[in-house]
Amino acid sequence: MTVVDFAFYTFAIVMLVAGLFTVVSKNPVHSVLWLILTFLSASGLFVLLGAEFVAMLLIIVYVGAVMVLFLFVVMMLDVDFAELKAGMAKYLPFALLIGVVLLLQMGLAFGDWTTSEGAQALRQSVTPDAGEIHNTAALGLLMYDQYLMLFQLAGLVLLVSMIGAIVLTLRHRSDVKRQNVLQQMYRDPGKAMELKDVKPGQGL
Repeated sequence: MTVVDFAFYTFAIVMLVAGLFTVVSKNPVHSVLWLILTFLSASGLFVLLGAEFVAMLLIIVYVGAVMVLFLFVVMMLDVDFAELKAGMAKYLPFALLIGVVLLLQMGLAFGDWTTSEGAQALRQSVTPDAGEIHNTAALGLLMYDQYLMLFQLAGLVLLVSMIGAIVLTLRHRSDVKRQNVLQQMYRDPGKAMELKDVKPGQGL
């Protein structure tokens, strides 16, 4: 077994185990952390495939942004997960039925999977020859030239998710003193201070 084979099996096993613990973990914070490990293992597999740009993109975007956003939402929403899980328990048989149906559909799809004769040529026609240009440069030309609109829409989706997290965690409490910027800007300097004439020996 070569070093590449050992690295592949290591990343694959860690990714499968971390994905399983992401689903079965009772603590949502632990689920997010297991999902981060899953993404890191998947990025290692992309590096072994020679797609280092996709691997770095997976780490920067998903691990560095989306997972941190999930962790922020989970920790700040203060949701009673025990009560939530108790309410979801009555839907467990229906969820298991849907899971079985999905597994059967995927089994039928992969069981009848056939590769078209021209599929390899179509995939190679999208990007230039790997010997002529680096794959990162080729992906950059595709994203920022042919698929610029889709790339901008993907960024818009991330922006909307960030705004949604801020809105969900924003709470106005009456017993907390907050800064009023407009009141500070429009205050009258003449009324902002009051001079007191303190006599000698007189306390405040």
